Amino acid sequence: MVNAVDEARRRRARERVEEICQLPVYRNRPVALLTDLYQLTMMYGYYKTGRSGQRVVFDLFYRNNPCGNGFAVAAGLEQVVWYLHELRFTEEDIAYLRSLHLFSEDFLDELRRFRFTGDVWAIPEGTVVFPNEPLLRVEGPIFEVQLIESALLSFVNHQTLIATKAVRIVESARAAGHPSPRVLEMGLRRAQNLDASVFGARAAYIGGCTGTSNVLAGQCFGIPVIGTQAHSWIQSFGSELEAFRAYAETFPDNVVLLVDTYDVLRSGVPNAIRVARELAEKGKRLRAIRIDSGDLAYLSKRARQMLDEAGLQDVEIIASSDLNEWTIRDLVLQNARIDTWGVGTNLITSHDCPSLGGVYKLVAQEEDGRWVPRIKVSENANKVTNPGKKKVFRLYVDGMASADLIALDDETLDPEQPLELFHPVHTYKRKVIQNYEVEELLVPVILDGELVYELPALPEIRARLAACLERFPSEIRRPVNPHEYHVDLSQRLWDLKQRLLHEMRPGKAAR
Repeated sequence: MVNAVDEARRRRARERVEEICQLPVYRNRPVALLTDLYQLTMMYGYYKTGRSGQRVVFDLFYRNNPCGNGFAVAAGLEQVVWYLHELRFTEEDIAYLRSLHLFSEDFLDELRRFRFTGDVWAIPEGTVVFPNEPLLRVEGPIFEVQLIESALLSFVNHQTLIATKAVRIVESARAAGHPSPRVLEMGLRRAQNLDASVFGARAAYIGGCTGTSNVLAGQCFGIPVIGTQAHSWIQSFGSELEAFRAYAETFPDNVVLLVDTYDVLRSGVPNAIRVARELAEKGKRLRAIRIDSGDLAYLSKRARQMLDEAGLQDVEIIASSDLNEWTIRDLVLQNARIDTWGVGTNLITSHDCPSLGGVYKLVAQEEDGRWVPRIKVSENANKVTNPGKKKVFRLYVDGMASADLIALDDETLDPEQPLELFHPVHTYKRKVIQNYEVEELLVPVILDGELVYELPALPEIRARLAACLERFPSEIRRPVNPHEYHVDLSQRLWDLKQRLLHEMRPGKAAR
């Protein structure tokens, strides 16, 4: 029986997702055919063999941290919820599928009635996560759970990747001495498409960026938007000074001047200083200058000196120009005088690691009223899956994250009892922890097709990540050769995995 508190929570969850569905980036978008054809052919096979209603469990997880990082950042759950809430086959969809001459009319009628009725458990967005942990656990009829694989992977892979890349860049900027460094996402023109730019900006904001140049992302998600002028603005006037004056007159309360169109130190900064003095006479101020090319370390230091000597210590310096976490770290080591970092291509595309490689694997299915674990076997040990319906515990010692434990869903922990952890491959590596706190990472999002999780606003997700990162040692967070965080299997799960591997040996299953 659902109590009044549960019903109120579910009502708020429904209201929140309806609000999200009205955002321009979500509204009136086709969703059912956002899938690979083989999902539909497998659905048809299940339907024709009478297995459509068989309940199964799939895990969505990734195998390797992106960009050589020590962790990833869970993101994309909002888009998953939107997709499952809106998932319907329209008559236009049915007509197209009929034209493929692959499916029977009774199957197409079944698609007309399609609604997602299963369960989704997920690790909330803005949580630090690690390889092989289920970011999503999906349970339901195989007919439904199979269809959604491609879309779910697309949403979670992309946003998790970009959020992780943003953290790397923000952490590099943090080394400059700013406790809250300002990093701007400026990659719209270099993103692969509209969705990559808008949802990439969202993920970058989760990862710690303070603003975006993408106006649609600002409209949809409430991300602060930023922008100055292009080199073409400067070039379109008779002189750089005339262009600066025109911009200052147009935006007197938000004057940021691009100073590298011609010569940063001989022209750009002196003209910016002149305009700053003219603004001061009107009671206004020059907020910042932006340098978009050249030796940013040298130019920023000389520009800072010139601004300070002119009494403009409060004018900030913004740097752009193909920045990434490595160039930012180098500039910090060279004592560059940069207050805000504008990062485009390398962030929005995760240029050095353009895909996360998450997977969606069958781990259990119901047979004769009981759950039977399933395992995917491979000669590559990294591709052998963890079987069964699972949960993820995060264990804290003295307030700091010490290890994660992947366990079977019916397992519990007693923090008052010592717990021995071991490496799931190199089992001789063991440690015992005591007096630990336990957090279960997977939370119910959809139960029996009904949303039970109130999607948080973006600032809440961003704050969650900031708090989460504070509970991890710096050795895990460093961008180069990070310490390997302990992600272990419970003894019961490890034993189950070994038993299934033994049973699946060549010739064994046939006996």
